[in-house]
Amino acid sequence: MSVMSDIWIREMAKTQGMIEPFVEAQKREGTISYGLSSYGYDARVAREFKIFTNVNSAVVDPKEFSPDSFVDRDTDVCIIPPNSFALARTVEYFRIPRDVLVICLGKSTYARCGIIVNVTPLEPEWEGHVTLEFSNTTPLPARIYANEGACQFLFLKGDQPCEVSYADRAGKYMGQRGVTLPKL
Repeated sequence: MSVMSDIWIREMAKTQGMIEPFVEAQKREGTISYGLSSYGYDARVAREFKIFTNVNSAVVDPKEFSPDSFVDRDTDVCIIPPNSFALARTVEYFRIPRDVLVICLGKSTYARCGIIVNVTPLEPEWEGHVTLEFSNTTPLPARIYANEGACQFLFLKGDQPCEVSYADRAGKYMGQRGVTLPKL
């Protein structure tokens, strides 16, 4: 398995629509960087946020998740309460090739502020907007900036295509658009 370079990522974005919209070079002036890097792609967070709240004294249950646990915001700057989290999505829509697994890492700019970005791997032949989770591990409110870099995706190409892809098994998060809550 090899990590794929900027040359391969650019080619796949342009010819296969692997990343849309695609930003061909790192953008960083006055923003948290995003776009194509040497061996990855730094994706942006969109303006749609679901901020966790406990005003309804809900129990967090992945099998019976209540949307009442969130407050929706469409904003350029999301403020996450202390020791809480927010869900968001990437600006970019991804289409993963059958012989590729994608791993997501948080940006160091956020990590150095106590803000952790969590995403599960993007499996072969999965497609959609990626739902992001921002955890504010600090005792202070934290800001997340829409349309700026949030995380980096690394593309790992297998030595052969997988036998069963995410699309083959009709994965529950296939084709997701917008911020997607947990499903059973």
